[in-house]
Amino acid sequence: MPIRKYKPTSAGRRDATVNLHAEVTKKKPEKSLLRQKSKTGGRNHHGRITQQGRGGGAKQRYRVIDFRRNKDGVEAKVIGIEYDPNRTCHIALLEYADGEKRYILAPVGLTDGETVMSSVTPVEPKVGNAMPLRSIPAGLNVHNIEMVPGKGGQMCRSAGTYARLTNKEGRWGTLVFPSGEVRQISLDCRATIGQVGNLSHAGVVLGKAGRNRHKGRRPMVRGVAKSHHSHPMGGGEGRSKGNRPPASKTGVLSKGGRTRKHGKNSNKRIIRRRVSKRYGQLRLK
Repeated sequence: MPIRKYKPTSAGRRDATVNLHAEVTKKKPEKSLLRQKSKTGGRNHHGRITQQGRGGGAKQRYRVIDFRRNKDGVEAKVIGIEYDPNRTCHIALLEYADGEKRYILAPVGLTDGETVMSSVTPVEPKVGNAMPLRSIPAGLNVHNIEMVPGKGGQMCRSAGTYARLTNKEGRWGTLVFPSGEVRQISLDCRATIGQVGNLSHAGVVLGKAGRNRHKGRRPMVRGVAKSHHSHPMGGGEGRSKGNRPPASKTGVLSKGGRTRKHGKNSNKRIIRRRVSKRYGQLRLK
């Protein structure tokens, strides 16, 4: 059973569940692929808090992940599936025929001893193989998808995510995401076949605040509970929102407002949005 629920011996244990990480086969990470990871506490280079509720948490070391999958034509053997504290999915340690080792995101069904390959030309479309979208048959699920050829995978990297390649037309491939978004991606962009593993992640219930503190998440105070000079929603006698839609401390709308600044070129290739513009505007009224 991938998720375990214990006896309610205390209030914090009553509703909490634990992911057993049944897919993990290798306990210790590869030292050559570890990097130091420092904490910011939510502060920028000026020392000012730019992200609320960050601080503390368990120490972590970063695992260098191969998002580009650009070692073409060389078979790699899966040494083991590991837990990664920096992401929701598991990672797989590959050893190539020339002795080089790399980490990749572990898809569903990939196990120890299997071989995977990345290639520019079409290869067998099995789980874990990476190639440009033009070489992937339509109808397959893919993950770790590039948005710019050669930049490395940027989409569908968290646990349980995937996109379906529905059709290819001209120099564009159409991908359907679980959120409902339909987007066109250049056929020169690479993707990995399969669905990202660790499907049990979404079913875990923390159960108590202490487990959030282990992640580096500190308590958050509601905006309406603050004073008028500390938050746009603060001030007033009792609970008062000041007759304005919910917003962050800096005034950014938190329900339906636009937050993307640099999506001009990417937005052109969205055929159907995750949430339509009209629906987002109606929610603000």
